[in-house]
Amino acid sequence: MSEKIKIVLVKRKKSVTDLAKALNTSSQNLSNKLRNDNFREEELREIADILNCDLDINFTLRDTGEQV
Repeated sequence: MSEKIKIVLVKRKKSVTDLAKALNTSSQNLSNKLRNDNFREEELREIADILNCDLDINFTLRDTGEQV
């Protein structure tokens, strides 16, 4: 997810600092989360909302390709 967040930040012309401010957290804290790819679903939804995106989370069955 960290890579995807970084891509959206570039597309939205935003920095990690901008996102951290919008999340009411420090740049260092957000950078650590990005480095460790350590986000709760609630945080991802908040980030998506801030960056004007929809968040789609799925499980995909490997043998059939079916998404659940």
